[in-house]
Amino acid sequence: MSAASAIQPIGSALRIAPGFIATAVDDATGVETTIEAHYTAQRGRYLITAIANRAIVDVFNEDRLKHTAPQAILQTAIPRCVALQLDDSPGAPWTTVADLTSTDGRIIPPWMADAVVKRGVKDERWQVIEILYGTAALADLPPVKLIAGELDIPERTASDWIQKARAAGWLTGLNSNIGRPAHG
Repeated sequence: MSAASAIQPIGSALRIAPGFIATAVDDATGVETTIEAHYTAQRGRYLITAIANRAIVDVFNEDRLKHTAPQAILQTAIPRCVALQLDDSPGAPWTTVADLTSTDGRIIPPWMADAVVKRGVKDERWQVIEILYGTAALADLPPVKLIAGELDIPERTASDWIQKARAAGWLTGLNSNIGRPAHG
């Protein structure tokens, strides 16, 4: 998936792929799992709409074939389905969140995290909160934990910033069903 596939606007600065198909192969069990997921505005996240498992070798783990763990595939695929522009200039290229993710697993670079935690930085902060919250919510991960970890801030602060970003209109169309809702 590339940034060009992310055609559906969401929030104030993100675009997402309306749906995707992702496949993971587990060589240890001899099972391939394919999921299909689609974004639903009503839920504000991707929902898995189909799961298919198949044996890819003659000797495979039958229990693994019967029971699937699609959440890990979903969480790995989502960053490839969310795109943003790092530059506000007209015609600036779109990049996926996966392209931003560094080798240490961080979604945003440390310099960006350092910049948004400074006092007085509002729109830039809300934009980063939207990126992180959107990535977590769409993948059905806990946004507060992700934001706290990425920005190296307490979870209480992350929760407060989520509420403020939502009140400022930055999280439109994005909802998390994990933990206490950020809007109340």
